[in-house]
Amino acid sequence: MNPFAKQTAKHFHDIHFGGNWTVSNVKEQLGDVSIDMALKEVNGFNTIATLTFHMNYFVNVALNFFKTGKVVGDDKLSFDHPPIHSEKDWKMMVSHYLIQAEELTEIIKNLPDEKLLEPFGEEKYGNHFRNLHGIIEHTHYHLGQISLIKKLIQNKVL
Repeated sequence: MNPFAKQTAKHFHDIHFGGNWTVSNVKEQLGDVSIDMALKEVNGFNTIATLTFHMNYFVNVALNFFKTGKVVGDDKLSFDHPPIHSEKDWKMMVSHYLIQAEELTEIIKNLPDEKLLEPFGEEKYGNHFRNLHGIIEHTHYHLGQISLIKKLIQNKVL
């Protein structure tokens, strides 16, 4: 049995697809965001597109780790999203993120609980539990920013 891994997977899934305590999730928050909203700069904040890429960056790093056993990523690159030229590009970015979130959910769900206490690659990165819950906390943080930026744009409080 792996009840802690399954609960971690649920927690990770809920922030992306709904069912968490905050009653906010990535899919819903980004579902009605147009390319114009995604790229709109508000008061010097990161754009919704930049925050979306940034959140997905760390999901991608974790996925890559589970596939290769190596942690490959650089925090400095986590805000550098590729150009978004069309609504299709934007929707593809969001779709890619949600697909990767589903894939990571399945990986987490199938981890043996004892794996959660093992190093996430190298000792300096901490254990699996710390990193997976860190991604969840990080997503909540930036999702709150996205929610506020959307409200500022929608209410034209720029």
